[in-house]
Formats: sequence, C-alpha cells, structure tokens
Amino acid sequence: MQILKIIALLIEYPDELLWENRDEALSLVEQDAPMLLPFAQQHLSAPLLDKQAEWCEVFERGRATSLLLFEHVHAESRDRGQAMVDLMGQYEKAGLALDCRELPDYLPLYLEYLSIVSDDEAREGLQNVAPILALIGGRLKQRGVAHYQLFDALLTLAGTRLSSDSVAKQVSGEKRDDTRQALDAVWEEEQVKFIEDNATSCDSSPMQQYQRRFSQDVAPQYVDVSAGGPK
Repeated sequence: MQILKIIALLIEYPDELLWENRDEALSLVEQDAPMLLPFAQQHLSAPLLDKQAEWCEVFERGRATSLLLFEHVHAESRDRGQAMVDLMGQYEKAGLALDCRELPDYLPLYLEYLSIVSDDEAREGLQNVAPILALIGGRLKQRGVAHYQLFDALLTLAGTRLSSDSVAKQVSGEKRDDTRQALDAVWEEEQVKFIEDNATSCDSSPMQQYQRRFSQDVAPQYVDVSAGGPK
C-alpha cells in the first residue's frame, strides 16, 4: 500500500526534503490518497519551522500522543524489550534495514514496513494496532490537532469500525500529561533519577533512551490489546 508510505511522511517530523519537494508530494497524495489532499495542502503550505515547532509540541510533550506504539501497550520495560526484538525480526525478514537511531515501534517506521508487504499483511498489521491508532487520534482530535485525520485514514484502511470518535468518552476523562504542571512533575522526577543513576547516565543506546524517556509517573491510560501490538 503506497498510501501508507505517504501517511508515514505526513506523520513524520517535518523536514526540509519534504518541503522542497512539496509539489511532487502533493501529486502523490492526490493520486494515492485523495481524501488526505486538503490536510496535505494545508500542512505543506505552512512555514517549515512553524510545523516543526508544532510537531514537537504535539508529539514530544508527554506520553499520551507518543508515536512509539509500544508505549501505549506495554507498561513494563521487559515486555517492551521482547516486543522490540520481535518487531525488528519482522523488519529484517522483509528486508527493511533500521538506522541505529530508530526504534522499531516508531509509527512512521512501522507504516513504511507495512507499505512493502502484501495488502493483506498490511491490513492485518494495521488491525493489530487499531486500538492504539484510535486512542492517539482521539487525543489529537480532542486537542484540536488536524493530524487526527491521518489516524482516521489508517483506521479506514484497516477495515475497522474504530475511529478517533470511538474513544471520545475515554479521552475526555483523561488527565492531560502535556500541561506545564505535568511536565514540571516529570522534570522533577528526572532530576532525582539522574542523581540516583548518574553512573549509567551516559548510556545512549536507543533502548536505554526509550526506557528513560518513558519511565515517569505521569502516564496516560494504556490500551489493552490481547494481540500484544504489532506482530
């Protein structure tokens, strides 16, 4: 499904290459994902720096809208570790090589993987993470972030009844983790952990960064996915 690679590019952190080739990108969207053309036109017509700042505000503040899929499924780091290994095995089998800086459960990367497998496999892969996509999309819609449209498009491609509206009641009762108070609480906790763990604070492996980043007390509701996420 070529459309999955296009959606991955639109979800990904905005970069100069995409903006420099916006006309070509819009042509691809019009051809393979016409329903997303209004979003893509508005997204790519804005100044790059503005969109980069907005992306960081949306996807890097707090955990509720994290693009790391397993953050929304596995509450224990040991479960995440094995899930990471299993997913990396799937990528390698499909011939997808990972950059050392990339975590395998990063949504745009997962979509890139699904874009090179068969349509049936891609649909199954989307169905496996449908509850996560709905939850992130619901939170984005509640916050007035237009990116929720991309998540609804993925859910449509998955052939599921879930959508950003399906979880409206659930997310309306959540305590937001991107507020100033919530972020201050995380910062204070980070200060303590740095002092306690300073002997290993220089470890910069992706898994260590992942575990440190999402080891805080401020947490969104987790998704109960019996399948255990992507498989």
